[in-house]
Amino acid sequence: MAKKIIKLSFLIILVPLAVILGVVVFKDRSYAWVSLCVALFSLVPLFLTFERKDTNTTKLVILAVMIALSVAGRFLFSFIPHFKPVTAMVVITGIYMGYEYGFICGAFTALISNFIFGQGPWTPFQMFAWGLIGLLAGLLAKILQKNIIILLIFGALAGVLFSFLMDVWTTFWYDGTFNFSRFIANIVTAIPVTITYAVSNVVFLFVLIKPIGKKLERIKIKYGL
Repeated sequence: MAKKIIKLSFLIILVPLAVILGVVVFKDRSYAWVSLCVALFSLVPLFLTFERKDTNTTKLVILAVMIALSVAGRFLFSFIPHFKPVTAMVVITGIYMGYEYGFICGAFTALISNFIFGQGPWTPFQMFAWGLIGLLAGLLAKILQKNIIILLIFGALAGVLFSFLMDVWTTFWYDGTFNFSRFIANIVTAIPVTITYAVSNVVFLFVLIKPIGKKLERIKIKYGL
């Protein structure tokens, strides 16, 4: 229990704190360092889960594959604005591998794919937003695995959460301060994008959860994960 509290503290306290301090103190001047801090904080819970060397290696390989698929999916669907399989891949990773791996999949998908789509002060926010979705999916894994309807509802809400968190960055972007009325205005303006996020998550989760989930389950049984 103590180890779990420490791991969650890194992911839901230190990571967002680093993101907020980065945007408030450094603005857009040191986003690369903020992204690095987010990446390092994301890895700490992973190191705390290491037990047997052979198991760790297998899990890392699977994680690397899931991140690669997530990045590739974002690239392949780049011609459709805001309609991407990233969240679905992150959610599936969290469900079948645990919340630590879900967070890392989300955070590193944003970091790596932005070498293609463009790095900027938005990157740490994307890392935290997708990472948080993976973390929540891992914590709710038992519920999400049992009922496809609940899973799809979670996917839709994850799209709303991602949009809201990115609206926080948009609000800070103007002058480095958080103005609530401006935040609400950003949310209202982004409604079409938020709906697209939600719909895309539902579609990709519905399509991908069974084939990818079954493969991950087989791998877990085969290697005793």
